[in-house]
Amino acid sequence: QVQLVESGGGLVQAGGSLRLSCAASGRTFSSYAMGWFRQAPGKERELVAAISWSGSNTYYADSVKGRFTISRDNAKNTVYLQMNSLKPEDTAVYYCAADSSSWLSDIDYWGQGTQVTVSS
Repeated sequence: QVQLVESGGGLVQAGGSLRLSCAASGRTFSSYAMGWFRQAPGKERELVAAISWSGSNTYYADSVKGRFTISRDNAKNTVYLQMNSLKPEDTAVYYCAADSSSWLSDIDYWGQGTQVTVSS
């Protein structure tokens, strides 16, 4: 069993930055691919960024490439999402996710979500 707890969301002006953290419980954190999804009101949940268990492979949605950076610290059981040059369209609830068997297509665990609001 893995529990995921996100933090770091909040209200920021356009052009600003936030860093989200996702702390995982359990001893097998390093065996999971991790990702950040987001869901805006009235829209489907979408994968924003993903990172392999070793950190050697990453994925970014086109809408965040060059602005967001995903990283992980397996010693701290934590995955991060550094978000720079934020835009109002980045406003959403951001969810951390863990996948033990695929590249974030068959999620084993979800966090509870953290709200990110970007004002114009």
